[in-house]
Amino acid sequence: MSKSKRRIVMFNQVSADGYFAAPDGKLDWVVQEPEVHKAATQSMRQVDTMLFGRKTYENFEAFWPHALDDSKTSPNPHAAGERSAQMREMAVWINESKKLVVSRTRKAVPWKNSTLLHELDPAAIEALKNGPGQDIIIFGSGSVVSQLSKYRLIDEYQFVVSPLLLGQGRTLLGDLDSKVALELVDAKSYTATGVVVLRYAPAK
Repeated sequence: MSKSKRRIVMFNQVSADGYFAAPDGKLDWVVQEPEVHKAATQSMRQVDTMLFGRKTYENFEAFWPHALDDSKTSPNPHAAGERSAQMREMAVWINESKKLVVSRTRKAVPWKNSTLLHELDPAAIEALKNGPGQDIIIFGSGSVVSQLSKYRLIDEYQFVVSPLLLGQGRTLLGDLDSKVALELVDAKSYTATGVVVLRYAPAK
């Protein structure tokens, strides 16, 4: 029986008007839904690699290595003062996972298990998907998401929609120069918080 191809999955928190970060890059507007955190920790078991653009990598690099201490909980980067065992599990996984960083300006990526890619080569990404390992996930990294979408290299888009309008901010796919038709895989709403999780795959 042949091995299943590795998938690339995009996971992003977005506002109802389509922004994935405030103008200053902050994510403190994200509406917290505990069930989303629980599902995220469960899905980590199918993922062993993260793919980043420079800005998102640097945000993760500044936070997650310091989220591990002697406590059984870790802080939530989207909610000041909030800690949980699920965030601790997430912190361990993020620090241990492989990290691929696309950047023309970084000279080195010293964070544990990080590898620098000076450019995003579609052929190299396709080879990565055909190689050994589990799925690959992208957090943030709008420019990388746009490039991979252009070459139809993303297998699933997961949008966690917060019930609010930012009015202005950073557009996730602002660099995408052509439309990509999507098919709905699943939609799940959480009545208590108003958060909606939408999962899409590229249309065949």
